Amino acid sequence: MRSVCFILDALVTGAQLPRHLVSIRSPQAEMADAPVVITTLQPDLRLMRLQKRYHSQSLVTPTLSLGARLNYAVDRLNAEWVIIALQKSPIPPEAWVALNAKLNVYLIDAVLIGLPTPALPKRLLQRFVAAVQAHPPYLAIRRGWLEQLGGFDPELDDEAIRDIIHRLNVCPTRWDAISFQHLNATSQSPPFHAQENVAPSKPAKS
Repeated sequence: MRSVCFILDALVTGAQLPRHLVSIRSPQAEMADAPVVITTLQPDLRLMRLQKRYHSQSLVTPTLSLGARLNYAVDRLNAEWVIIALQKSPIPPEAWVALNAKLNVYLIDAVLIGLPTPALPKRLLQRFVAAVQAHPPYLAIRRGWLEQLGGFDPELDDEAIRDIIHRLNVCPTRWDAISFQHLNATSQSPPFHAQENVAPSKPAKS
């Protein structure tokens, strides 16, 4: 199993932060024991309780922008893959099972997790992401590739996430995606569709 870690920003996830933690720590999640770091501008009692209950670590950085907070967390983690929450909405723990299989098998640089897209042909997925500037609930990115991109822009706050998605898209990133399918109660299909590897071009050499 590849080494992974999660980064949740308290301002990005907002009131849904506990649900993100429940999903990650669910017994169904194959990454349930992975390190979780919560970045925040200031400590509070709720965060302290969550940190203890879900065995997470908090990084308090009162003067940093979102881009700088995420970089600060990445620099303090030792994992091959970084999984970052990009929206308030959490995703079901089944997503982590699908993601774990991809990280262990495919040679990829980044995975969009929970994007509500149809099952696109692999040659069209990257074009779709570029066209709509897709903003998935989670992004899994290989640490080495994130470093080659220069990390998040430390000057950006609310736009830091959109900026990193844009830079991933304009670079020769080898994408993959796990898209959430809205199923009715009678469907027997699994709730996630794991799409095929896309963007076969090789990353730039450092």
